[in-house]
Amino acid sequence: MSDLVQDWLDFWNGEFDLAGKIVHEDFVWHVAPLTGGPSEDHSGRQGLVEWVRGSHQNMPGLKFTVEVGPISQEPFHVVRWLAEAGAVSFHGTDVLRVEDGRIAEYWLNADGLWAAQQLGIMPRLS
Repeated sequence: MSDLVQDWLDFWNGEFDLAGKIVHEDFVWHVAPLTGGPSEDHSGRQGLVEWVRGSHQNMPGLKFTVEVGPISQEPFHVVRWLAEAGAVSFHGTDVLRVEDGRIAEYWLNADGLWAAQQLGIMPRLS
């Protein structure tokens, strides 16, 4: 696994100080809201840190592991991951675009609705 992708995984596993090293100043990320709806664009390194920190606060013990990848074709890296926090688990795929050695753009595809249902944020459908 490349150092950058390993640092990305470590960042998601709670090493928030890595953001300054691996996330580009002009960082943009694209993600669908946890409770559904169309994808939203966000920008800024600090906003990402707060989002990931909030994920850890809402899911104590949150741990990400890579299941597939990274699959790389410069400037992109793709990683399939598993997230677990106690009885909650869900999968996702990160697409990372690298610029000047840092992650400049990020697309997240995750089964967030399943995570929200396990957390009791959204009702489970029968």
